[in-house]
Amino acid sequence: MALTHDDVSRIAKLARLELSTDEQAALLPQLNGFFSIVEQMSAVDTSGVDPLYTPLSAVQEVALRLRDDRVTETDQRELNQRSAPAVEDGLFLVPKVIE
Repeated sequence: MALTHDDVSRIAKLARLELSTDEQAALLPQLNGFFSIVEQMSAVDTSGVDPLYTPLSAVQEVALRLRDDRVTETDQRELNQRSAPAVEDGLFLVPKVIE
């Protein structure tokens, strides 16, 4: 799937980037190169390969160091909300954004 100049313009617009024509022209081969690598990687048959939670587990046994799931900090809601312009019932009040 090769991108065109129109695709780069649309992507830039969606990302709210202002790119000059020269910048778009320079970006086009980079993006096409990236998607070419993705296509090559997608073509590799990975059925039967277990996912790795860390790359090290491919070459050595790795033990997960999980911690207990417990509360370790005190409730500091009032302290954190002290600088807020508006708070009600422990919640931050913000202006309505969507009509």
